[in-house]
Amino acid sequence: MNVHHVDHPLIKHHLRELRDVRTRPETFRHLSGRLATLVAYEATKDLELEDCTVQTPLMETPAHRLSQRIGIVPILRAGLGMVPPVLELIPTAEVWHLGFYRDEETLEAIPYYEKLHRAPVDIALITDPMLATGSSAIGALERVHAWGCPRVKLLCLIAAPEGIAAVHEKFPETQVYVCSIDERLNDKAYIVPGLGDAGDRIFNTDHSQ
Repeated sequence: MNVHHVDHPLIKHHLRELRDVRTRPETFRHLSGRLATLVAYEATKDLELEDCTVQTPLMETPAHRLSQRIGIVPILRAGLGMVPPVLELIPTAEVWHLGFYRDEETLEAIPYYEKLHRAPVDIALITDPMLATGSSAIGALERVHAWGCPRVKLLCLIAAPEGIAAVHEKFPETQVYVCSIDERLNDKAYIVPGLGDAGDRIFNTDHSQ
């Protein structure tokens, strides 16, 4: 399958604290950003370049610049937490949005917001910290492909095998970049061992503790 498990000592180090139930929301946001940076670095290794020149203080020299329109497409709301670090790496990227919520009975992702109105980008980076059942990811992939985007990558922090399998059953060509492939989904479709609800932890809306 077209899965890129980004295995790195820094990822393992930061994942430890990200998973910890005692980690506060502000720290959780910072850690999510660090991991998103590492995943995005790996996912953008094959971006296309064009030749150009630049004038240094001493002389004109050959250089390179990105030659494609790149779009970051966060799946609302948790995917928003991965946008700032990716924009730090690619300041010229466009940001478009897709919103889904989970039906707690059927576990299906229900779309509620879509903002993909201009001509499609050359490469779309869909961001979502959690790839659980794959329902939201599949919904996002369907809409981005319908938009006309020729290349799409899915950037996640953790994933369940079930979610990866579901995505690749429908979109086998999609490259999935992930920090950790966890054990499984539980009977409520939460990733185990996981890290809880990423959206609640990023935006400090989890009051269960």
